[in-house]
Amino acid sequence: MTMTTMFGALAGAAVLASSFALAQSDLNRPVEDDVIYFMLPDRFENGDPSNDRGGMEGDRLTHGFDPTHKGFYHGGDLKGLTERLDYLEELGVTAIWLGPIYKNKPVQGGPGFETAGYHGYWITDFLDVDPHLGTRDDLKRFVDAAHGRGMKVILDIITNHTADVIAYRECHDSESPLFIGENCGGYRSEADYPMTTRGGPDGVPINQDFLGMDIRTEENFAALERTDWAYTPYIPAGEEEVKNPAWLNDPAYYHNRGNFDNPGESYVNGDFFGLDDLMTEHPKVVEGMIEIFGSWIEDFGIDGFRIDTARHVKPAFWREFLPAMEAKAKSVGKDEFYILGEVFDPDPAALARHTWDDKFPTVLDFAFQDAVRDVVANGEGTDRLAYLFRADTLYRGGHAGARKLPTFLGNHDMGRFSQFIREANPDAGEEEMIARLKLAHTLLLTARGVPTLYSGSEQGFVSDEGDQGAREDMFPSRTAVYNDNDILGTDATTAEDNFDTDHPLFVFIRDMISLRRNNTALRHGTQVTRYFEEEGGLFAFSRIHPEDGEVIVVINSGEEDRVKNVSVEPQSVEWEALFGNCAVQSTAQATVRVEVPALSSVICKSQ
Repeated sequence: MTMTTMFGALAGAAVLASSFALAQSDLNRPVEDDVIYFMLPDRFENGDPSNDRGGMEGDRLTHGFDPTHKGFYHGGDLKGLTERLDYLEELGVTAIWLGPIYKNKPVQGGPGFETAGYHGYWITDFLDVDPHLGTRDDLKRFVDAAHGRGMKVILDIITNHTADVIAYRECHDSESPLFIGENCGGYRSEADYPMTTRGGPDGVPINQDFLGMDIRTEENFAALERTDWAYTPYIPAGEEEVKNPAWLNDPAYYHNRGNFDNPGESYVNGDFFGLDDLMTEHPKVVEGMIEIFGSWIEDFGIDGFRIDTARHVKPAFWREFLPAMEAKAKSVGKDEFYILGEVFDPDPAALARHTWDDKFPTVLDFAFQDAVRDVVANGEGTDRLAYLFRADTLYRGGHAGARKLPTFLGNHDMGRFSQFIREANPDAGEEEMIARLKLAHTLLLTARGVPTLYSGSEQGFVSDEGDQGAREDMFPSRTAVYNDNDILGTDATTAEDNFDTDHPLFVFIRDMISLRRNNTALRHGTQVTRYFEEEGGLFAFSRIHPEDGEVIVVINSGEEDRVKNVSVEPQSVEWEALFGNCAVQSTAQATVRVEVPALSSVICKSQ
């Protein structure tokens, strides 16, 4: 079957367009009906060059703008994002997850290690938009424009920490080489400096799982001798009032114990790579964060939050904060407010724990990403996928809860899926790379969960590494380490505009999104594993819906064509091809024969 006829279910374009308009009309639709698109606004589109420096004078170490450096502001903003909504709508996106848009400390880092807050995670003003990205009015116009197209807006929020402002007498106010030591609140490298100590370099270690007293009750706050358990904090001259709201400038509301080290107490009480760690067990901090982020819901009609560094905050905070956000959302008519926590862990049990202990409605599905990477990029047996989905009962809500998990293939922290394919298959040509990417996106867009795309993946971007190496510009880039990358499926580079709606990956993802939207079973259906292999690349699963019937998805991550009889529901007798070649009828009761080409898939629907 040719590529032009593979998507049999997409023939009724007029009907599909009509159903799309209906589905888009209700912003309170279930999140399972959504496809999320995540981007860092600074790297998407530059709609207003006049705000590139955030209204600041001086050089890049003052304003943070340097489009030639991967670690500085590049010029993308909210106006540019608003101008590109047509592009996202054509792709089929129904929800946009914005990287943090709050005012950041423009530049951080010791001499020679400076980078900028272009990514948004170094917040100083929790109530205003970063001037590099625009204004609150620009955000309001963007949200209104997105809502006008039926697109939800999800804000990235941070409650664990603020920008790195607080310094410590034992570290920063001495001639000790610990000035920017690993555990002293700044970051260089673990090998450069010894373990931080209390009372100078020869004192007792403070950061070996934070020796000393833990804070668990409000009564401890007044009685505590701060020097018994923490560093002596101070605010450097000129930064005494840099944070907003004003209470954030008081060191009493922070742990002040240096960088987190090993999992345990330090994971929730330590500075996250030097960022000032909020004392989220303090009633003032709980109350303040509820007020801060409730105002963004009320002022802008936001549809959801992605919550950064969720596992670095104690459960007690979440048990107050999360219900308060849901209540605020309901008060402004947001009955389907989507809250997803970032728990950077590939273990389903570790992820699921946060849906129980913290009461998170859902968490980013790092387990899905890890399993798909193992199978599609690394060539492991498809039993990895069977194990992944077998663990769905661990989540609060069981299988229904698992259908709300935001699934993804790569991101701005770990890197792109294309990078993982290349690392595991260094001799793979472009055709194989694209085939594996399509296979991974087939899983993303047909398996249970809420598909979450990372900006640039639909344009064939291949990151060199994670973090800054995977944050390429969609608009013409001036960054050499991005522009020398070989983009898949095109002769273009990142030095050019990359909003090509004819790119083969854009077209494939767009069509798969349409297929998902046009089949209720692929969004709301119960998922049943039908076949897997310990060493082979064949994996089959069904999505079953009482009104829409059964859809069977069979992927082949191996390099040879496969033929297989796959179990299905006894009622499923006649079949229609949604993608690839499908038998017209079951070969025997509760069995259908499928032919799956190498590095491809077949999707069939019962009639």
